[in-house]
Amino acid sequence: MASWISNMRGFGRQSNKQPAPPQNKGNGPSPTTYSQTSLNAPSQNSLPLSPSLSATQSLENSNSQENSNVNRKPPFFFRERYATLIVKGNFMTLAAKPVLVEEGEWLAHQVVEQNRLLDGMLKIIQEQDRNTGLPICNPHTCPAMTAGTTIYTWLDSNKNSVRVPAPQYIAYVQKWIAGKIVDPSIFPTDTFSGTPPSLAPATGADNWLGKASGFPPTFSADIRNIYRQMYRCYAHIYHAHWLEFWHLGAYKELNTCFIHFVNCGRLFGLLAEKDLESMWPLVEIWLEKGWLPRPQSSGAGAKRDEAGAPTGGQ
Repeated sequence: MASWISNMRGFGRQSNKQPAPPQNKGNGPSPTTYSQTSLNAPSQNSLPLSPSLSATQSLENSNSQENSNVNRKPPFFFRERYATLIVKGNFMTLAAKPVLVEEGEWLAHQVVEQNRLLDGMLKIIQEQDRNTGLPICNPHTCPAMTAGTTIYTWLDSNKNSVRVPAPQYIAYVQKWIAGKIVDPSIFPTDTFSGTPPSLAPATGADNWLGKASGFPPTFSADIRNIYRQMYRCYAHIYHAHWLEFWHLGAYKELNTCFIHFVNCGRLFGLLAEKDLESMWPLVEIWLEKGWLPRPQSSGAGAKRDEAGAPTGGQ
């Protein structure tokens, strides 16, 4: 099972064969269309400071969606037939913390690795479309960072929530996360010479997650914020660009990366069920199949049994 990550690196170059999309029959989403008009790249001079962790609902779109969804099938990626993976096995073997590894160190590793896998998925939608000369995800096709009827916004220098095109939002997220990961005050890389790491979960105001390994008091909040932003990128990929992955024969790879991401997030309390709302039908399929553990496990700082295993949701 551990070999699936290395096998993914070349999946986008396996073949130029274009399989036919799933049969729509008038009930499913239509393929994304592209404009022939050349678009200027977003200006980086007005780069907003940080992502907003709030999400808004477009009421107009939501109402029309409700009306148009009468007697309609769900999107392809919410159907059991297309919820399959490229591996078989228990994803807990990839997520569970090794016994002798301090929890802060393990979560730092998981965040860096999950970001690497997400970047691989984002490269697919950042590729140039041969028919238009534009990236697959561009400001014309994706004028806002959306996942269905959910719209994600960014905070500008005045702390105002602003809508930005999805490719610009994703570029901001990638730059923002990269800045966090390479910041030694958040993700220290020097050998820590403090007290020996405790293998017990962090509890109490003076014993924060990762303290024993030199991580700052804000580490827990930082990685939760990073994880939520990575989730938004996955949600946009599914809702706006799933058919591109179908045509590449890569939707199973996308599912495999996402289920691994969700499993780690739920296990360690980096994602709550409300964070997963825009992708919950797919998560529910995996829960029903037993590919994700149920009930939701809580993460760092949660109540645990005497053996150190999570005992329940937050």
